[in-house]
Amino acid sequence: MAAPKKGRRPAGGQSRPGRALALILIAMVALTGGMFWSGHTTPRLGIDLAGGTSITLKAKADPGQESAVNETNMNTAVGIIERRVNGLGVSEAEVQTQGRENIIVNIPRGTNEKQAREQVGTTAQLYFRPVLAVAAAAPEPAPTATGSSSASPKPSASASAPTAGEKSATPSATASTRGRALTEALKAPSPTPTGSASSSSSATPKATGTPQATPTPDPATAALEQKFTALNCLDPKQRTAAGQGVKPDQPTVACGKNAIDQWEKYLLGPAAVEGKDVDDAGAALDQQTGQWIVDMEFTSAGSKKFQAITSKLSQQSEPQNQFAIVLDGEVVSAPRVQTTLSASAQISGSFNQQSAQDLGNILSYGALPLTFQTQSVDTVTAALGGDQLEAGLIAGAIGLGLVIIYLVVYYRGLSLIAILSLGVSALLTYVIMALLGPAIGFALNLPAVCGAIVAIGITADSFIVYFERIRDELREGRTLRPAVERAWPRARRTILVSDFVSFLAAAVLFIVTVGKVQGFAFTLGLTTLLDIVVVFLFTKPVMTLLARTAFFGNGHPWSGLDPKRLGAKPPLRRTRRTTAPAGPVDPKEA
Repeated sequence: MAAPKKGRRPAGGQSRPGRALALILIAMVALTGGMFWSGHTTPRLGIDLAGGTSITLKAKADPGQESAVNETNMNTAVGIIERRVNGLGVSEAEVQTQGRENIIVNIPRGTNEKQAREQVGTTAQLYFRPVLAVAAAAPEPAPTATGSSSASPKPSASASAPTAGEKSATPSATASTRGRALTEALKAPSPTPTGSASSSSSATPKATGTPQATPTPDPATAALEQKFTALNCLDPKQRTAAGQGVKPDQPTVACGKNAIDQWEKYLLGPAAVEGKDVDDAGAALDQQTGQWIVDMEFTSAGSKKFQAITSKLSQQSEPQNQFAIVLDGEVVSAPRVQTTLSASAQISGSFNQQSAQDLGNILSYGALPLTFQTQSVDTVTAALGGDQLEAGLIAGAIGLGLVIIYLVVYYRGLSLIAILSLGVSALLTYVIMALLGPAIGFALNLPAVCGAIVAIGITADSFIVYFERIRDELREGRTLRPAVERAWPRARRTILVSDFVSFLAAAVLFIVTVGKVQGFAFTLGLTTLLDIVVVFLFTKPVMTLLARTAFFGNGHPWSGLDPKRLGAKPPLRRTRRTTAPAGPVDPKEA
């Protein structure tokens, strides 16, 4: 008989469980270490658990423009409200549409909750302002005094703002240049000479020629120049408050991001065009260059204003040949002006489809004939959510306890593997939820807790499928070690099919629903994926290792794998064929 070739594993051969266990152990240590390193050791709670304010806004269109209340415009409004609330530092707010004309804003309890309530329902303010100066986001150093009576002007290196999306390193205007630009923007009167002729005969006669008096700086110009110098756009509070409370006809300072996602600060002149002067805007693909651009169309009144400002800016040098598109006090784009424009304009740069559509939506929102009325403002207390969470956790604990009791009574020693697997799954779920809070804004709400409780049954079902397959093999008369390996392929297929159906249901539910129901679907899908990971990398390897022990391998009555209790058949043995000898058979032997 030929010997079996080395290296080929026979059917039902033993696997290498150590590798799988080492892999899941490394993953658990890495995720847990990342959780402690990030400083977020607990999952972020939603408004129903943390408390806060829920605001319902109803959209209303101008008379004769009722069709403006549509899905596209409502989604644009949601994006603007999210931008505004998040700009206040309330990064956990939830903004979503409800029905055709309502928007729900959930603001968890926090330091800026009151300010967010005041601003969330107001219409966005969109303006086109000429750029007077651009500087780096951080405050400029204080000028160093020299021998002269005034500090020498010091230029600040920063990126000017050309077409939306591309920046070139160009020196910004100096302090003296900014002062002249501000004075012109404020239309301050020319300074008058000091001193006058005396009525006394002994008075010194007035000198003829150009007066030598020093011009008196305009207080408004000096104050705005100082504000621009001290502005720190890296500070979210300063960034949000920079352009607040400024009238459209007054200069201001603002912050904005450049193409490489870095903050810069802008000194801006009075608004030349308002958002309501924009008739339409949208992203388009330039057929000649193959690049994404943003097209703008202005109203008749807006085209005259835009023609006047672009005619002036096209004759200026950088950065004063730019106009800033300012939404809620923040610069969203600052394109250069190369020629005089009127009824239409085109913004080009290093856009992709998404960034072009985002800018087009922002510009279009300025022309939306929508206003929002606050329908209700409800305060959600954390005590109510805490009570509901406590009740949910009690229900989950009861359900988990019943599952464990069932496993212990029915599977005896095998229940140890199931309990350890449930513990590993619970640990991974908790750590991942804690990490997803700061990563993608995931907030744990009551439906999400329900999804985690439902997942207990899904995970336990996977263990039961595998255990029953092993028992079937034992009933056929096989010993435990081959039974563990032969049962795995069939159990694996069943587990994958079951988890796939569960994950598909969670994915569909997540896509077609909104709000808190998405939390349930997300948690259900996450725990379903973790069930596959735990069964493949923990349950199966541990079962393989325990099958090598005497307690499980010899079928101890308390192991849950006792062949007698399972009604096993006699052990399978190979039968040998005997070849009859040739020739006649001796009658005596017969």
